[in-house]
Amino acid sequence: MQGSIKTYCIIGDPIQHSLSPGMQNAAFAALGLNCTYIAFRVPANELKESIESLRSINIAGFNVTVPHKVEVMRYLDELDASAKKAAAVNTVNNIEGIFKGYNTDIDGFIEPLHRRHVDFGGMQVLLLGAGGAARAVVAALSQERGIAKVTIANRDVQKAAELAKIGSGLGLKSETLPLENAQDVSLECDLIVNATTLGLHKEPSVIDHEHIKKGSIVYDIVYRPIVTDLIENAKYAQATVVYGYEMLIEQGAKAFEIWTGLPAPREAMKKNLLGIFGEPV
Repeated sequence: MQGSIKTYCIIGDPIQHSLSPGMQNAAFAALGLNCTYIAFRVPANELKESIESLRSINIAGFNVTVPHKVEVMRYLDELDASAKKAAAVNTVNNIEGIFKGYNTDIDGFIEPLHRRHVDFGGMQVLLLGAGGAARAVVAALSQERGIAKVTIANRDVQKAAELAKIGSGLGLKSETLPLENAQDVSLECDLIVNATTLGLHKEPSVIDHEHIKKGSIVYDIVYRPIVTDLIENAKYAQATVVYGYEMLIEQGAKAFEIWTGLPAPREAMKKNLLGIFGEPV
């Protein structure tokens, strides 16, 4: 390994649950790159100062997670088209002192659905959440043809309305409802996406198995635990499940490629995440 070490990181709060450091360090090791990746807890009221600190140490690049994906845009120098489309950033690259923001969640989210050859024609979608991750989901879905409607369910209905407006601007028919009323429409939906942090701390899902349509697709972007309560309910309802770790790998691979210009070693990243136990059944 040649040259000085490059440092990358992830910022968010909470951050102790993040699997990105292990996954990205495994990717760097697989290609013999002299790079390291660490996690920084950054509370919401310390974001500006933290970005300034990252500039001062000449960080090579970083990922952004809850709750900073929208607010961080204020402190960047440039935005890639993906970040503008999602109105949120999850990846930043330091290009000779210029902090440029990207959104790899868009590709990260949609790739597992493409691998399953999902037909979006006439699809009714229920999206739980209206934060930075949900914005990427809406941006990704707007690129697919034939989606009939996206219903955005969120605790803060005003934030849901803001996201619905973004969706409408991208050509998606978008409606809103309070999160606690999600089950009112879930049985009609062909795709249910959880883009909230519900499940991260093993909370019960807002949708039980009786309100999930057999043969529908249930996608929980929470990746730890791998099997959330929503995923359990989906399996019981005989729905197709998409795991959060699938999105985690793909968005992380895209970030790796932005930073290094090299194809990401996805198998090494996946092996780090799933370990000796392999994929859930």
